[in-house]
Amino acid sequence: MRVPYLDLKAQYESIRGEIAGALDAVIARTAFAGGPFVEKFEGEFAEFTGSEHAIGVSSGTSALWLTFLALGVEPGDEIITVPYTFIATAETISFCGATPVFVDVDDVTYTMDPALVEAAITPKTKAIVPVHLYGQPANMGPILEIGESHGIPVVEDAAQAHGAEYKGRPAGSLGHAGCFSFYPGKNLGAYGEAGAVVTDDGELAATIRMLRDHGQDRRYYHKMIGWNARMDGMQAAVLSVKLKRLGDWNEARREKARMYEAGLGEIDGVVAPREAEGRCHVYHVYSARVAHRDAVFDALREREIQCGIHYPVPIHLQEAYAHLGLGEGSFPVSERCATGALSLPIYPELEPEQIEFVCSEMGTVLAELGPEA
Repeated sequence: MRVPYLDLKAQYESIRGEIAGALDAVIARTAFAGGPFVEKFEGEFAEFTGSEHAIGVSSGTSALWLTFLALGVEPGDEIITVPYTFIATAETISFCGATPVFVDVDDVTYTMDPALVEAAITPKTKAIVPVHLYGQPANMGPILEIGESHGIPVVEDAAQAHGAEYKGRPAGSLGHAGCFSFYPGKNLGAYGEAGAVVTDDGELAATIRMLRDHGQDRRYYHKMIGWNARMDGMQAAVLSVKLKRLGDWNEARREKARMYEAGLGEIDGVVAPREAEGRCHVYHVYSARVAHRDAVFDALREREIQCGIHYPVPIHLQEAYAHLGLGEGSFPVSERCATGALSLPIYPELEPEQIEFVCSEMGTVLAELGPEA
């Protein structure tokens, strides 16, 4: 049985007609760069996240970068985040001329450990950036309390957490701003690159809107130096179609996760992901900790089960960040995750028998490999 890691075509087939109509509407109005379809999606996404403002941008990376610029982050500043994430979280800090200051993740949710944040704060700290990794919100309560007590804004990296919740509140709506990616493989994915920032801060929203459009507040009148980071109309139209179905798709992912949990529960050498109390995990990635990770990955691939590895080298050990001088052992939980995490196939259209097959083959492979040394 073949089990793809992700099947975007299956999702497309379920909405083909509506997508065609949406794209035809954009072409008919020639509203390709910004414009009414972007404005429509911004309103819909603001409502979805319970935010006053949503600003459509060109990618999740742009969302983070423009938010930091709008907050006034400058060379010499510091931003606290985690090393176990996609590199965009850190490189956007670096592109402002600031320095990422890492704290480790906790061993259950793989999100920022609030107990480590206070000690990382210095007079140079300009923001705290928890990452809602794999679709599970970070422990936002204590992080927000720390930020408020020090007057430091909290910016949520919600790139993987569309529709996730923390104590009933949507991811992205808890901090000063929330940054989303709509990369095609995300729970809410465009048919190209796109992203958004959500916030209740009108001044911040206005600044990000200018920054995404060459710093202009009206055509050819530039109040600041900006960039071209606009969302295009076709991506917005696609996202509007998909947003209506996101709740159902997320619930389907959660059901697949429950099937995995039942199937993996009795297999020695597997630690299934856990949903923390008070949080709604939307399982953008179903990442289990697995003994003999690399050998299991290869063995499952031979059995036509496609898996992924997120993220094999934490940011502090990447060559790009060698200048920080942070060697192995600096963030032990992140490093354990990097060497043990295996991402299993998960998407709304995944069939129960495919999940059963993945779990069965995982058990067989680990039994053959034996206990990890």
